[in-house]
Amino acid sequence: MTWKARAHPPISLSPVLHFLFFFVQDVQTLKEASTASSEKSLGNKEPDGEKPNKTQQLKKVFKEYGAVGVSFHIGISLMSLGMFYLLISSGIDMTAMLYKLGFSEAIVQSKTAAGTSTFVLAYAIHKLFAPVRISITLVSVPLIVRYFRKTGLFKPPTPAP
Repeated sequence: MTWKARAHPPISLSPVLHFLFFFVQDVQTLKEASTASSEKSLGNKEPDGEKPNKTQQLKKVFKEYGAVGVSFHIGISLMSLGMFYLLISSGIDMTAMLYKLGFSEAIVQSKTAAGTSTFVLAYAIHKLFAPVRISITLVSVPLIVRYFRKTGLFKPPTPAP
């Protein structure tokens, strides 16, 4: 039996299995996005004139900037997860805060099921903020690499043949 992306598990799972369930879904989503984007050129706009989506842009940054892009994104993701865990474990009502930030009730209720552990709830809220983390990565990594090239820590890019 296969589940669609963002589906909920059919049974109540322990927090670790719940985390693994969503992690596997994220990996499947990224694989689907990478196979779809491999058919299109990442550097060019799509045929109908639309900008590439965030996943395609992130993949392009990873390809262009390599370990710096991946390291920065993983670092910002770990800080985000830790921050949300700290907020939830300190007793802040994240459900009310998400409503105030403009998230719809359906999204919040699907991510914050009653009786979930602190870590699972922090991970679910962390996933809601994925577009913010991706945008920060897309803006920051080129600036960081440019700064390191200017200071001499990184070599300048080699011209394409």
